[in-house]
Amino acid sequence: MSQWKDLAMTSHYQTAIAIKNELASNHIESAQSGIEELIEALSRADKRALKSQITRLIMHIIKWKTQPEKRAPSWVYSIESARMEIQDLLADEPSLKSYLETLPDELFAKAKKLAEAEMNVKSDIANITEVELFEMEYKL
Repeated sequence: MSQWKDLAMTSHYQTAIAIKNELASNHIESAQSGIEELIEALSRADKRALKSQITRLIMHIIKWKTQPEKRAPSWVYSIESARMEIQDLLADEPSLKSYLETLPDELFAKAKKLAEAEMNVKSDIANITEVELFEMEYKL
């Protein structure tokens, strides 16, 4: 099957079924190519999910620090929810822990832009520490 990459990007389930069919037909090399593409696709999906949750977490912490007078229970919920999602992702895929080390710096500018757009205010927050991201308690 020559379209493994396209299939893996479209549907992980359909890719697995196609690999199974290739194996049943004794097309080992084709199945191996499919497995390699599926592994890459799954890795990208996990990384995208982790990046999304870290961006959301940073965004809400920037909002928390920039507009203390507008803090709301939904912000606390969003921070805790993002942290839980990150923990779940890392528990399901421990190999993402090394990838996590570079993400906060990489995603800060994006998260700040989103926070500023949502607040309609420029923020003077220049960075977020690891303690602020994962350990600090946010309560009203």
